[in-house]
Amino acid sequence: MEKKIIGIDLGGTTIKFAVLTERGEIQTKWSELTDITEEGSKIVPTIIRSINEHLEMYNLTPEHFHGIGMGSPGSIDLEKGTVVGAYNLNWKTVQHVKDEIEKGTGMPFVIDNDANVAALGEQWVGAGNNEPNVVFLTLGTGVGGGVIAEGNLLHGTAGAAGEVGHITVEPNGYDCTCGKKGCLETVASATGVVRLARDMADEFAGDSQLKSMIDDGELITSKDVFDLSQQGDRFALLVVDKVTFYLGLACGNIGNLLNPSTIVLGGGVSKAGEFLAERVRNYFEKFTYPTVRNSTKIRLAKLGNDAGVIGASSLVIENIVRSQS
Repeated sequence: MEKKIIGIDLGGTTIKFAVLTERGEIQTKWSELTDITEEGSKIVPTIIRSINEHLEMYNLTPEHFHGIGMGSPGSIDLEKGTVVGAYNLNWKTVQHVKDEIEKGTGMPFVIDNDANVAALGEQWVGAGNNEPNVVFLTLGTGVGGGVIAEGNLLHGTAGAAGEVGHITVEPNGYDCTCGKKGCLETVASATGVVRLARDMADEFAGDSQLKSMIDDGELITSKDVFDLSQQGDRFALLVVDKVTFYLGLACGNIGNLLNPSTIVLGGGVSKAGEFLAERVRNYFEKFTYPTVRNSTKIRLAKLGNDAGVIGASSLVIENIVRSQS
């Protein structure tokens, strides 16, 4: 009997669960709301309860599984399996996630940062085609990422490898929540796109629905910016050109440093699809030297919301299954 794996993607709004095969195929999935009240103290008990309930529902036992993998926000101690600083979960103090979940479920448990885990998912069965050198950018409320080099997920000395959102693309640019200026996150996240549009509107004189919406005090979203640009709105096209310039610059720096086979663009902003990707590629080619330009591809993510649970299952294969064989 082939053993299964449980993958968990822990987010600030929902906790996504999946039962997967050793090949990363999802057999069933479900979710729970993330209750961050009482300093997030209900989150781990919810995970344990939900797993145990679903095992009982499917008439399964811990012996049917290799283990549990999870991606979480915050700073992760990989060996101890602890999380700290996951502020969107209200986890301000150290959370002993591994110890509690192993005790509560009777299964081995492994954890990593959520952006790293999503990167593993896309590298394994998504846009990365299981190639050994893949970089993943997730363009959402913030900009995160993960780097797989020579088949290994990079963590760095303090676990901060792959913080692509904090590549400087505008040295005198916007203040970032990290404390420095001009990070990619300030101009290419969903909120960054809106901020750029609002500031650029002051300089634009001409016919534009997007500018009219901003001038009228309407709340706009990054989706509005990309939708209107695809409809030919002149000002929206200028904003998108600026966003993709910054993304192309950051991807060019990544390409020149690491020469991955693929840089994968995921997250909500990437739903603009090939319209976004093609413009990023054009700038990427301007900022890379020939060897990189001809060997590194920019692709859109394929797995959507499943990247996290699939990547979490690959943690189990790498850290539990292979160590047993």
